[in-house]
Amino acid sequence: MSKKTLIPIGPYHPLQEEPELFKLYCDGEIVKDIKWETGYNHRGIEKLSESKTYEQVFFLVERICGICSTSHPFAFANAVEELADIEITNRAKYIRSIIGELERVHSHLLWVGLAGHFLGYNTLFMWAWKYREPVLDLFEMISGNRNSYAMFKIGGVRRDIEESKIPAIQKVLGDVKKKTDMLVGAVMDDPVIHARTKGVGILTKQDIIDYGAVGPTARASGVAIDVRKDDPYAAYPLVNWKVITAEAGDVFAKAQVRLLEMYESISIINQCLEGLKKEKEGEITVKVKEIPEGVGNGRAEAPRGEVFHFVQSDGSNSPARHKIRAPSYVNIATFRKSCIGQTIADATLSLAAVDPCYCCTERMAVAYDVHSGEKIMNASELICKSAKRTNEIKKKFRI
Repeated sequence: MSKKTLIPIGPYHPLQEEPELFKLYCDGEIVKDIKWETGYNHRGIEKLSESKTYEQVFFLVERICGICSTSHPFAFANAVEELADIEITNRAKYIRSIIGELERVHSHLLWVGLAGHFLGYNTLFMWAWKYREPVLDLFEMISGNRNSYAMFKIGGVRRDIEESKIPAIQKVLGDVKKKTDMLVGAVMDDPVIHARTKGVGILTKQDIIDYGAVGPTARASGVAIDVRKDDPYAAYPLVNWKVITAEAGDVFAKAQVRLLEMYESISIINQCLEGLKKEKEGEITVKVKEIPEGVGNGRAEAPRGEVFHFVQSDGSNSPARHKIRAPSYVNIATFRKSCIGQTIADATLSLAAVDPCYCCTERMAVAYDVHSGEKIMNASELICKSAKRTNEIKKKFRI
């Protein structure tokens, strides 16, 4: 048997926007095994959350990811509002969904552009990012920020969308829809893109189930899971839309799903804008006096898939425990199925195809005393401690 060659991708690599290490064990050009090392981006978000007020946590979790910066506030708000039994107004639901879907459009355009860049199709890259700019301008018009919009709060949203702004939003959406037609044509009809992406990095429906993959990664393999449908929140049960799926499970199918999802997002936003016109007298927030003791689970469908937030309250003004799981943490693990057996060039495409966000996967490997340098605990010991604490919480709240 020939000796395998180790080819590292990362932790710092032009293919990756953030630090992460993938070790490809190759026989010639063929990938025979792959190992993944995370933890280069640990910022202690969950622990920091315990020292912030509930209002401050929104600004903290918004910075977990710069691209899908509203998905974490969405999930956190859903968790706390479940915990405190808070029902927000329809107007707030429409505004939350508008922000969430605008973010999905800009995120998918960003991914399509990067996909073109990785393929050497830089015209597609420049097109997609050019068409993304007006969407970011809409965010700035609505919230004052192109990223990290600071729109969410417990009980609703911080800013309204005035009726005078609706025509401008609709115009941009119409333009983006026309440009999406052009992008779809460029991707669907280009024989070079077909040759480089079809049959590459295939994940079967069973692979998706085995790894627990989510979002477009799952839907591209025919698994029609979407939190917006499966566990409806905000305005998603108030509007008409469909879950986009494909069957091939390859890189091309993942591109197809994201492109077609943009049409659904534009439709959802337009329906929500009409909803705002009907709810013009509605409030954008409800008054929240206190957060009671208890636990809440919040889910939201980020552009990459399900975001999950668990919040435990002890009745104070800060979370007693805050646990976060982002979609990249489960999607990245599928690389062992999509990359093994591929050539090195195709493996890098498969790595990028799930749209990984590495800062979302932060996990502690070893904890050290900052003064003495002595090891306090490793990841296994931390897991045991976490499981013990979880059991204590279950007993306390009779879960």
